Amino acid sequence: MRDVKLLDIFTHPIAQKYLNRSGLAHAIAVAYHAFHLANEYNIDPDIAAKAGLLHDMGHFTWYRNGKWDYDLYKQNDIHPIKGAERAHKLLIRLGENPIKAKTISLAILFHTDSFLPSNDIIRTPLQQVVKWADEKDEEEGGKHHYRKIDFPRAKESIMKLDTLIDEEQRKRLSS
Repeated sequence: MRDVKLLDIFTHPIAQKYLNRSGLAHAIAVAYHAFHLANEYNIDPDIAAKAGLLHDMGHFTWYRNGKWDYDLYKQNDIHPIKGAERAHKLLIRLGENPIKAKTISLAILFHTDSFLPSNDIIRTPLQQVVKWADEKDEEEGGKHHYRKIDFPRAKESIMKLDTLIDEEQRKRLSS
């Protein structure tokens, strides 16, 4: 059914590098939120969960004098641009359908207004779902990026979400 599973993405070294940098617990939480919102709005839960998982893989760590500077980050952030590019390249390498890879990448690109000169963009339903999923897990001052989860628990959560997606897709095919 699916060309690429979340577990394929999660265990890839490139994904591990960037998911750990931007907050693995947050990425998994957003993937789950995106899955549930996708079901609520009749959107493909597979592409929503993938976009949710990868949405912050473009983060750069903004430090000043050896300390995280949230204001510097907010002022100079373009993580959705870099994240969309990284996600697209990773998904294509893993064998994702190119149309799905592009759709997921665009959802990552538009998951936040933080880098846009204005916030008047009109999002597709998928892009809106990924934005809402991210907002559901946000904490003030970017603290959601620093929550911790150990690797075995993270992997188990990803495998469970893969199972939920497979079940939802079977349900949709049979109806």
